[in-house]
Amino acid sequence: MSVKVDILTMPLFINGKWESAASGEWFDVNNPATGEVIAKAAKGTAEDVDRAVMAARAAFDQAEWREMNPKDRSKVMYAIAHQIIEHAEELAYLECVSSGGTIRRISSNDILQMADLFQTFGKFVLEYPFSETLPVPPFPGPAHNFIWREPVGVCAAITPWNMPMLIASWKIAPALAMGNTIVIKPASYTPLSTLKLAEIISKVVPPGVINVVTGPGAETGEALVRHPNVDKVAFTGSTEVGRNIMKLAADTVKNTTLELGGKSPNILLEDADLSLALPGSLFGVFLHSGQLCESGTRLFVHESMHDEVVEGLVQLAKNIKPGNPLDPASDMGPLISKQQKDTVLSYIRLGLEEGAELVCGGKEMSVPGCEGGSFIEPTIFTNVTNDMKIAREETFGPVLCVIKYTSMDEVIAMANDTIYGLAAGVWTRDVNKAYEAARKLQAGVVWINDWHMLRNDAPFGGYKQSGIGREMGKHSLDAYTQVKHVHTSMVTDLHKRNWYGILFSEKAETRGEK
Repeated sequence: MSVKVDILTMPLFINGKWESAASGEWFDVNNPATGEVIAKAAKGTAEDVDRAVMAARAAFDQAEWREMNPKDRSKVMYAIAHQIIEHAEELAYLECVSSGGTIRRISSNDILQMADLFQTFGKFVLEYPFSETLPVPPFPGPAHNFIWREPVGVCAAITPWNMPMLIASWKIAPALAMGNTIVIKPASYTPLSTLKLAEIISKVVPPGVINVVTGPGAETGEALVRHPNVDKVAFTGSTEVGRNIMKLAADTVKNTTLELGGKSPNILLEDADLSLALPGSLFGVFLHSGQLCESGTRLFVHESMHDEVVEGLVQLAKNIKPGNPLDPASDMGPLISKQQKDTVLSYIRLGLEEGAELVCGGKEMSVPGCEGGSFIEPTIFTNVTNDMKIAREETFGPVLCVIKYTSMDEVIAMANDTIYGLAAGVWTRDVNKAYEAARKLQAGVVWINDWHMLRNDAPFGGYKQSGIGREMGKHSLDAYTQVKHVHTSMVTDLHKRNWYGILFSEKAETRGEK
């Protein structure tokens, strides 16, 4: 990657301009591959949140944006996609050096996914049923009835550090497509690419439509959720934080979309094609060092093929090359921070204490040129039972748990025995078995002979404590609108409004004489 961006300080982005934080303070942004400080971001406060929300409110109150016709709004969405491609190199670099995601993945997947997302929503805008006419009712009398969908207002987006730019786009695209305005609070580890994304989007939307406030979640995030002028909250992150956001949003009864944690089951049936299933299962858990909420961290293997599968997984895992994420040859980058590295290592120790057998990895590793980075070897446990903590709690690292099963009923029961329900997968040559399993698995997305394949035109979200609502797909647009019913009576003769007799016992013209 040849580009180098001179990053010194990154202020807040409010009302189309770069603004200093009210506190005058800054916090460090580190490169997780080296541990080095690469930027200083403004430490926002509740006062800054208020400025951003009020800028978003003022922009929403302008009919120019809120009532833009679908054809013109579609053009805006395509213009944003064009801006993303125009600034692809800089966006990819900022994402790579702050999140630890490999440049190979970000450039070949994330950037293209983002551009396609805005184009897809540009198409959705033209097809969306903003208004619907209902049939003339036979009772209680003839009338015109309409259903209108209107933008919900000011939206708050709180985004995670694992794929910050892409996940921010999942919230920005439907919000803007429906005519809303938005204030984003990115994770403190990874604010850079989101700030740049907001800047380039602001080139094609009015000031105040998109705003970014950086800072600690306990202050800026909570202030954003609590703000009385915020109408909707969309959050991606841990289930624990999601629970707290629900509580905070309840005070003002806000519309919420939550995409939370997962402990996704990946099932290898006896007839699975192992030439696909083994590399696919490793891809399902080691992509981005396992720091993806829908990673297939629980691999269920039939007892008849267990040993063969484990041997094959170990051999393939040894070929995965962790390295500097800026190097296109690197397969895996670092964990986001030393704290996250220590958390994952503590789970590895816990797995050993619980009696699981470590057959691959399990150690911190040093990468040449990235000695200050937070790297962990691709790790595989066997002899795992479904009641162990490493099989029940979200590790969020490159750790795979292999669990034996004996029958379809047993494996479905174990797969569903979790508080989560974000994703699941099945590997088989038998499509009937695959669909049978997919019907029974309690998950928002089920992959058959694949993993991590999300589409911009398909919904994504979780069952149970993996979240509320859906992102992407046409389904996501509904959450960014209010539904209004308008009734117009076609009865002009008051005497024919017989249903008024439910309340009034005499004709209207005689009431005033009593």
